[in-house]
Amino acid sequence: MQYGFIKVCAATPEIRVADVDFNSENIIKAALESSEAGSQLTVFPELCVCGYTCGDLFNQTTLLKAAEEAVAKICLKTSGVKTLLFIGAPVPVGGKLYNCAVAVCGGKILGIVPKTYLPNYGEFYEMRHFSRAESGVSEIIYANQTVPFGTDLIFTAANCDNFSVAAEICEDLWAPLSPSVRHTAAGATIVVNLSCSDETVGKAEYRRELVKMQSAKLICGYVYADAGNGESSTDMTFAGHNLICENASVIAESKLFENGLIYGEIDVNSLVFERRRLSSGYYSEEVKGEHRTVNFQTVNSFGELLRTFDKYPFVPAGREKLSERLELILSIQTNGLAKRLKHTNAKCAVIGVSGGLDSALALLVTCRAFKLLGKPLKDIIAVTMPGFGTTTGTKSNSLKLIEALSVTGRTIPIGKTVKSHFSDIGHNPEVKDVTYENAQARMRTLILMDIANSCGGLVIGTGDLSELALGWATYNGDHMSMYGVNCSVPKTLVKHLVKHEAENLRGTAEKVLNSILATEISPELLPPDKDGKISQKTEDIIGPYSLHDFFLYYSVRRGFEPEKVLYLAARAFADEYGAETIEKWLRVFYQRFFSQQFKRSCIPDGVKVGSVTLSPRGDWRMPSDAAVNVWLDKFKK
Repeated sequence: MQYGFIKVCAATPEIRVADVDFNSENIIKAALESSEAGSQLTVFPELCVCGYTCGDLFNQTTLLKAAEEAVAKICLKTSGVKTLLFIGAPVPVGGKLYNCAVAVCGGKILGIVPKTYLPNYGEFYEMRHFSRAESGVSEIIYANQTVPFGTDLIFTAANCDNFSVAAEICEDLWAPLSPSVRHTAAGATIVVNLSCSDETVGKAEYRRELVKMQSAKLICGYVYADAGNGESSTDMTFAGHNLICENASVIAESKLFENGLIYGEIDVNSLVFERRRLSSGYYSEEVKGEHRTVNFQTVNSFGELLRTFDKYPFVPAGREKLSERLELILSIQTNGLAKRLKHTNAKCAVIGVSGGLDSALALLVTCRAFKLLGKPLKDIIAVTMPGFGTTTGTKSNSLKLIEALSVTGRTIPIGKTVKSHFSDIGHNPEVKDVTYENAQARMRTLILMDIANSCGGLVIGTGDLSELALGWATYNGDHMSMYGVNCSVPKTLVKHLVKHEAENLRGTAEKVLNSILATEISPELLPPDKDGKISQKTEDIIGPYSLHDFFLYYSVRRGFEPEKVLYLAARAFADEYGAETIEKWLRVFYQRFFSQQFKRSCIPDGVKVGSVTLSPRGDWRMPSDAAVNVWLDKFKK
């Protein structure tokens, strides 16, 4: 197993109705092909051994015996295959017939799962031939093997952590209380569905959403194998609509009316983390019921990972989707701030504008909030406070943005005051250390707080999520405000939000914001270089924000271990950074994330906009003195 990924396959071979020899040969061929491709789990359609559309031929003993012999043949021909196979077959038990999923691995039948819910409406009339699953039988002899039988079976890989599979069949998914609810409550991380769903207008969209949402609400992987070409077209047609989903995401999907195999990897470790994060309190013991575990051995490595991971997990792909998401985020920020302003009866808002991205976004959100409340924009006091590191370009952008947005601007140079402070505390201003830098940040916060007091307003925080994660803020300096509108917005997303609002505003505001977007990220606390340019570049010091946001998402939101984060980052950023560079900054991420928790433990209120936030009152609770050794030790192995 590779970092918790399980390679799965949904297979739709060509069949002929009632031609079990032809069908079994194609099933064997597909099973061997999927095994050769590294699949650890391969799922075939409902009743694929003989065909779902056999009708009253299901009453023929000849067909049922031939189907059983075909399953025995499949077992024999796949005896060297360690892929867990699920094959659809009609299974007679006593005087009844069941529509079943037969689980096979290494040539052995591990168990047989009968269908629970039988459709008997519209074009379906399964009750004419099949019986509903019942609890009276727990073991049968089938294809010359004594095997477990029932809907209480979970198939668990003995050599792969968290690889536990349960089966349901077609209509079981459509039922209000699907068997998969019990199965996942009992620990199954992957649900397979052997299906024969006919194709009608609009059904593919509904089916896709149904599988996606089942995987979401059960926090599971879901492998859906559908019947395709070869089933009878007397009254229906079948499109082989195969789907592989994981917790609401479609990992792979086949094209309609194209038989074949599709592959994908399901991250079972991630699913277990998500279940732990949300707690197991969803399920009562009554829902779980009693299950039997059937162990099997599978291959634990499958070669190269097929799944790709976007460099920017916080940024949606696709322009239309991105624009919609950005507008929603701005609305969340705006409404959060508007509520706070209204509740506190704030007469004004005070915000420090540096000419950088974060303060630009905070100012834009503040303008939106004031418009929402019907308050005059002149009651927004935007303060630019040039210090020792302020460049002409950033100061100019600050003033131009203030003017373009029609808010009240104030310019308060801090150099003289900070030097006086250095004299008070006995600090040599030629020593450009942390005291030299932080004194400027704290002076700016002092000025903003006192202006807010004088006008009866609130100081609006500008710091973003990435800075909070890394502790890249001066304690009781830019770290502090009265409400933080950017506190759950990562740096990679800040850029898109500013760009989006620039396009909305157009004119001078757009030009200024584009200039800000093109400016190096810097706290500007050290003097400019000899050419008057920014000398203190944040990403040169702490690393690229694109990497840190990637690390943040996959370590905090997804709970991945350091080795896995490193592996995925190396794949995602292969065109930009070497593995050594990525590991270097990942070490920095963990070291800073742990050492700087004390800053996050006392941050001001701020609105949550996405699935990751580090508020101590919200999603993230961590002791400030937690040790990082266990995480850093992973790099030594």
